Amino acid sequence: MSKVTFIGLGVMGYPMAGYIAKAGHDVTVYNRTTAKAEKWVKQFGGKHATTPKDAAKDSDFIFTCVGNDNDLKEVTTGTQGAFHSVKAGAVFIDNTTASAKIARELNAEAKKRNFGFLDAPVSGGQAGAENGQLTVMVGGDQKDYDKAESVIDHYSKKIKLLGPSGSGQLAKMVNQICIAGLVQGLSEAIRFGQNAGLNMEDVIEVISKGAAQSWQMENRYKTMITDKFDFGFAVDWMRKDLSIAMEESKNNGSKLPITEIIDKFYGEVQKNGGNRFDTSSLITLLPKKK
Repeated sequence: MSKVTFIGLGVMGYPMAGYIAKAGHDVTVYNRTTAKAEKWVKQFGGKHATTPKDAAKDSDFIFTCVGNDNDLKEVTTGTQGAFHSVKAGAVFIDNTTASAKIARELNAEAKKRNFGFLDAPVSGGQAGAENGQLTVMVGGDQKDYDKAESVIDHYSKKIKLLGPSGSGQLAKMVNQICIAGLVQGLSEAIRFGQNAGLNMEDVIEVISKGAAQSWQMENRYKTMITDKFDFGFAVDWMRKDLSIAMEESKNNGSKLPITEIIDKFYGEVQKNGGNRFDTSSLITLLPKKK
């Protein structure tokens, strides 16, 4: 068993860190809200630290799962950041969905300090984190991946090294581009069926066994039909992720016309007060026949 640090106990990080602790590792946690860290320790054991720097001291593996690039900079290279105390030979695993640019910057900084760095964003949402069934897309060096794989495995159902530093974040962008298109298509299909007078429970039962099947259909159609949208990844976070992908597309010459349109649709959902709705709330923009 290893000494592990986990920084960031949000809806994803809290259960992810819990799975690592339940596997028997000695876990120290840090969270900006101390009460959350105290609650985690009461539930899973281990201990909590008052700064990322203190949390990372002497650990073999350090995990982060925070909000965005700025949050990540603060907890890594900021004044009290974890990078100031990570020991040589340790591996730093970042589960944040962030830019490929910051992943490469942090990887370069980690190399200077003689420890490994993996960008390892996850997919599967809150339910995936709570069930230990996340998909983990990893960028970095093979030797660091080989060291960390068994620890990452505690909260995942699929892990894969996809290339050098930044590759994990790029893969997560691909993931979010796919999801945006699927959710819009599903929204239009459900609303079309409802307005045509079809029983959409019956329709989905049939078409979900054919070529139209998707994770979004299987896991979101029931709540979309009943206009309930508090079952997953929030619109605010999706827009953050799509903005990262659209910015990256400028760097590699890609065109994302559908993604740009759907991002604007999510902006309309936000204007209507749906910031914390899950991503399936795109359907709220489509008129429903009375």
